[in-house]
Order: sequence, then C-alpha cells, then structure tokens
Amino acid sequence: MTIAPIRVDIISDVVCPWCIVGYRQLIAASEKAGVPVETYWHPFELNPDMVPEGENTGEHIARKYGSTPEQSASARAHLTQLGADLGFTFAFTPESRIYNTFNAHQLLHWASDMGKTQDLKLALFDAYFTDGKDVSDPEILIAVAETVGLDGDEARAVLNDQRFAHTVRDKEAFWTSRGVSGVPTMIFDARQATSGAQGVDTFTQVLTQMAAQPRQVSQ
Repeated sequence: MTIAPIRVDIISDVVCPWCIVGYRQLIAASEKAGVPVETYWHPFELNPDMVPEGENTGEHIARKYGSTPEQSASARAHLTQLGADLGFTFAFTPESRIYNTFNAHQLLHWASDMGKTQDLKLALFDAYFTDGKDVSDPEILIAVAETVGLDGDEARAVLNDQRFAHTVRDKEAFWTSRGVSGVPTMIFDARQATSGAQGVDTFTQVLTQMAAQPRQVSQ
C-alpha cells in the first residue's frame, strides 16, 4: 500500500530566498517522513512597484525593513549556510539587486500548460540567486525558459503581448484576499497552512500528521 501524495500549494516569489529554502526543506521533510508531495506554485510579488532597473538588495532591505548593513550581512550569511546545508547555492554580493517579477510570474503561468511550472520556477531560483541574473529582463527569462525545454519564441510572444497579465493579477489577488501577506505560504491538502521556511523537522511533523489522517491511498 502506497501513501497518496499530499498536495502542497506554495505561494511564493522568484526573488524570495526563504521560498527556495522552504521548498528544499519541504522536499527533505518528504524524504525523511516517507510521505510524497505534489507541489503547485502560485504567484506573489514582494515588490509589485519595483522600478524597472531594480534596486540594490542591501539598500532595499535597509529601506524596507530598517536593517543595518551589519544585520543585512548577517542575514545573508545565515541564508548562505542554510542554502548550503540544503544543497542550494546563494551567491550574494554587494552588487546583488532585487527585481520586479511580474513577467516571471506570467511565464510561470504559461509554463503550467506544458507541465513545466516547477522546472521553470526552480531554474529561475538558480538564475537569480546562484547566477545573479536579472529576472525582470525578458531576454534572460526567455533563455531560462529554453533551458527547461520551453519554446523561446512562444515565451517571447507571451511577454510581448502580456496575455496572462490579468490572470496573474487575479491569482495574486485571490491569495492576498485570503490573508496571504508573506511568502512562502504553503497549504497542505487544502487543510493546513504554514508561513515561512519552517524547517525540515516541522515540515516532517506536518506531513507525518497529515499522512496519518484518513486519506485516499492506492495499492
């Protein structure tokens, strides 16, 4: 008898470091608990009014959260170690920038028709955090889409005509109307929600408890 996978809806942003940390923690927890998960990604913009050229990350954090340079450096070092422990590379530099992600979310929605949303999401995390790419740049977004087997010409058309702009806005509004104000927010089997990167042990506990509840199983 095999445990049916638990659906996990993840509301997140491409430029949120805690989103990739939380995802990696979730996968580690799934392996630890022996409980499979099926993840579904949903859009959230941390900075919907971000200027086209982006903003230096350190300056942005200081302005938005009031963090000192020392606090910001400490947080980056902590994230870098967390990432390394989970097999993910954060390559922060003093020149790192945060960008508008609306176009990225539109491509992610488009990729869902090809079953490629997760592949593209993870590739965008790599492009932004590991490679330091500008994930608001259409050419970079198209190139990343191509690395996961998506058609570059169609990706360009999606960005040029903004055909999914309203859909993405509606999806963002759906989640914010339900109280999502920070990411990652994970919703387990439409029954239980967590906010933030809770850690492998906490996610393991959540998955174990949910798997113990009456669920459909396959043999």
